[in-house]
Amino acid sequence: MNNCRTVLLAGSTGTIGRTVLANLLKSDYEVICPVRSISQAKKNKINNKENVTIVVMDICDSGFVKEFCENYERVNVIISCIGSRNGTLKESREVEFEANMNLLEVGEKLQAEQYILLSAICVQKPKLLFQKYKLKFEKALKESKINHTIIRPTAYFKSLSGQIERVKSGKRFIIFDQGLTNWFKPISERDLSLFITKKILKKTAYGKVFLIGGPGPAINPREQGKLLFKAANMSERFLSLPSYSFKILLFTLGPFGIFSQKIRDLKEFLRIALYYATESMLVWDEEDRNYTDKKTPEFGNDTLEGFYEKVLKPSTKGVELPDRKLFG
Repeated sequence: MNNCRTVLLAGSTGTIGRTVLANLLKSDYEVICPVRSISQAKKNKINNKENVTIVVMDICDSGFVKEFCENYERVNVIISCIGSRNGTLKESREVEFEANMNLLEVGEKLQAEQYILLSAICVQKPKLLFQKYKLKFEKALKESKINHTIIRPTAYFKSLSGQIERVKSGKRFIIFDQGLTNWFKPISERDLSLFITKKILKKTAYGKVFLIGGPGPAINPREQGKLLFKAANMSERFLSLPSYSFKILLFTLGPFGIFSQKIRDLKEFLRIALYYATESMLVWDEEDRNYTDKKTPEFGNDTLEGFYEKVLKPSTKGVELPDRKLFG
């Protein structure tokens, strides 16, 4: 079907990237995976093997384009699964924009047929640095000569796993404003990766932006907590905090950000926390000025309830949970 087409996969050591790589190999693509170090690749079980080439190149580096193009003559498809982990100014600019611009330049030089970008549904209402840099690159991608496909998913299962260990240890599940104000249709990493790979070299996907959620209906943080307690066979215990506490902290830190980059980064972290405590991860209906469950497309079969049940089975091993979490 693909005649040994070559895919440049950025972010292959991440949760989504690894699953995308597994799907690509099932379809016999040749895959090039740039990584910052061999140890990083080995840690995430990404190894050189038939149809996979690991190259130690930092896609954020200014010399990446020249080095890559000197070693490879052709790339058919670029898939970018990279994303900022901390949301700081430096990381957002380097990862969300500059690294993707490097990949785009490679694609233009090597005449790639398609660039698939994993973005995020939250860019519909950009208030955060990483969202603005995502949109800045989306604009550049749309203006390029390469066929683009942009995918904006809702929350992943992994991003909704930060309180699993907290609940298991007997602590309360933290919610904001009673956990009833923001909604999402969680999607599994497996389903999202399948959605991504289904768009490869599909002319019907060229020039399109796909907003995507998992199987509905949408749930809120309180319902999320209930699913977790049920899977853990524990009584429900919630700790409700006011979201305006983030605004108070931001106001208090305001003047100090002038003198310290660390304070500015802390303020951005608080803005991120406030955003996810109050905004839904659904399609934003501009006409009605509201998020809509009905207009948020669904894909896949995996449910968050099933994921929690699997993770909390005593015999379950190898399920990856966040290495950085908002609540410990």
